[in-house]
This record gives sequence, C-alpha cells and structure tokens, in this order.
Amino acid sequence: MARGAALAALQPPAPIDELLDHLNQVTGVTVDAGELTRALTHRSYAYEAGGLPHNERHEFLGDSVLGLVVTDALYTGHPDLPEGQLAKLRSAVVNMRALADVGRTLGLGDYLFLGRGEVSTGGRDKDSILADAVEAVIGAVYAGSGLTAASHLVHSLMDPVIANSIRLGAGLDWKTSLQEVATEHGLGSPHYRLTEEGPEHAKMFTAVVSFTDEAGVPVVEGHGEGRTKKDAEQQAASRAWEVIREAHA
Repeated sequence: MARGAALAALQPPAPIDELLDHLNQVTGVTVDAGELTRALTHRSYAYEAGGLPHNERHEFLGDSVLGLVVTDALYTGHPDLPEGQLAKLRSAVVNMRALADVGRTLGLGDYLFLGRGEVSTGGRDKDSILADAVEAVIGAVYAGSGLTAASHLVHSLMDPVIANSIRLGAGLDWKTSLQEVATEHGLGSPHYRLTEEGPEHAKMFTAVVSFTDEAGVPVVEGHGEGRTKKDAEQQAASRAWEVIREAHA
C-alpha cells in the first residue's frame, strides 16, 4: 500500500470541522484550522507521514497556559485558602487523569491523527495521548488567537473540574472523601470489589463499593468503571458519596 493510501486509511473518524465549530463558539474567535490540525497530530502519525509537524510543541505551550489560567482561577476564586491547599487543588485539576477525562468529554480521541500502532492498541482512549492533546489544543488556540481566547477555552474545560475538586475532602480524592462522610454518619469502612475484562491493551475495570449493616446487607453502594483500577474505584466512591450526601441532606 502506498504511503498516501495508508495515511488516508488513518484519517480520524470525525472531521475536525466539528471540533473547530465548538472551539469557535467557546473562545469567541475563529480558531486557526492549521494550528488545530497540528495540535491533533500525534508523533506516531507524523513519523509515518514522513516527518510532518506534530503536536509536542503545542503541548508544551498549552501546558504553561493551562497552568497559568487554572492557578489564577484558584487564587482569585478562593482567597481564604492557604498556599498548600491551593497547590493540592491545582494538582487535582491539572493531572493526566483529569485532562484525559476532559478530552473524553470533548470526544477528542475521534479527531486525533494517530499512527497504525497507536490506533491498533486503543490510542484514541489512552490517558496520556488524550491529556497531551488537550494541552496541545489549548496551545493551538493560544498560538493562533492569544491568551484571552485560550483562557476562555481553559475555563470552559476546567471550571467543572475545579468545582468538583473543591467538593472533595482533605485528601482531594473521592475515596478519602467517602471515608470522611461515612465516618461522619457512622457507616464504618467501605468495602471495594473489582472485576476486569477486555484484552491487555484495553482493559476495563469495574468497581463496586459498599457499606453493610450488622447483618451484612448492603445499605449503600456505588458503581464505577475505568481504564485503571484506581479510576474505577474513584468513580465508585464518587457515586457512593453522592448517595450518602443525598440521604442525609
């Protein structure tokens, strides 16, 4: 198969015009299609295409813009929090898992230009690739339209993540928060059960967390799924936390 035909077969499932339209609405500007295309081009595709520009420079730029905007949002939005807590919050917001989830919310995997190896091993849903792509898209908006437009994009993507993190307990994770609320209401310790399915390169984990009464009957349960055991347990803990909060509202 000729290189051109091979690359044509690796075109993203979704046209980037859909993503462009969304970004234009969010940022209030016309996002440069060329900058966005580069932001969506993984090095695996660039290599197979004979050395096309890829998204790592945009990722480097977007990482800095993301950090600045999130730090400013936390600093100005929570004037009573000490530096240590602000740093923990930023880490809870700007990390690979959180950014990958943001990428999934955007459906970003369907717009990525990936090489054959990455496509065959589930690259469109890999945390590392999605998180890098989110940063690269932010970098592309900054490079083409400046800080104000990039800031609008960051706020649209990350404000829900910030709000979610603010709800968490001292440990800034759902398992810690679940234990805190369970202790508050005398529910004892949670019990987690994990199952897994799928091939090694694309495993899916399912977690169930429960609290039982004296007879061993579950009184609270939460279910979660994720690409890692940790993600599945965090999702399950989040749902159980909500059940307990609603029951004692």
